[in-house]
Amino acid sequence: MHILLVEDEKKVASFIQRGLEAEHYTIDVAYDGETGLTQVFDGDYDLLILDVMLPKRDGLSVLQEVRRHKLNLPVLLLTARDTVADKVAGLDRGADDYLTKPFAFEELLARVRALLRRGAPMPAPVLTLTNLHLDLVTRQVTRAGKRIDLTAKEFALLEFFLRHPGRVLSRTLIAQHVWGVDFDTFTNVIDVYVNYLRKKIDTDFEPKLLHTVRGAGYVLKVPEI
Repeated sequence: MHILLVEDEKKVASFIQRGLEAEHYTIDVAYDGETGLTQVFDGDYDLLILDVMLPKRDGLSVLQEVRRHKLNLPVLLLTARDTVADKVAGLDRGADDYLTKPFAFEELLARVRALLRRGAPMPAPVLTLTNLHLDLVTRQVTRAGKRIDLTAKEFALLEFFLRHPGRVLSRTLIAQHVWGVDFDTFTNVIDVYVNYLRKKIDTDFEPKLLHTVRGAGYVLKVPEI
């Protein structure tokens, strides 16, 4: 799941980002309202965590603009304001939930899980392409009945490919969704991890599924005969 966090307090942002990444979410961070709004419209997010008090553009203004264009994006508001009037204002602008600072990370995590369940339709528990299977619940991967052990990052990479079978995925897109970053110097690391993954899911199996598209990126697909 891909989450955008808009929070100007960098210590708070870092705390939330590290905690959610430990739970295998991909997190992008913006530190002001204008940047956050731009990222909402440029990215493909499953959840927006939005602070109310932000520089350049306040959170309620961002929320109002988001709701004009992306009606189904779940939004969790964060704020130090805890009056009933403040909560009502946020919910009336279109927030799905409201969390008051300071908060326990366990509560934030529970609210994130609830909002993701409430948002887009839940993904199938098993992603499949021919005889390759990835179980999202048990986090087991098998091919032709043989278990394949993957690292956390390899698992996330394979999940991203399996959610977009047949689509050529650029290095930039992979970096954004699997690593949560967007800069060209990261592409060598992506190439390395794709090669790691290819060796594990393709070396001893047929047909080969993970292919390089020169100058464009990578694609997971069953080759045409």
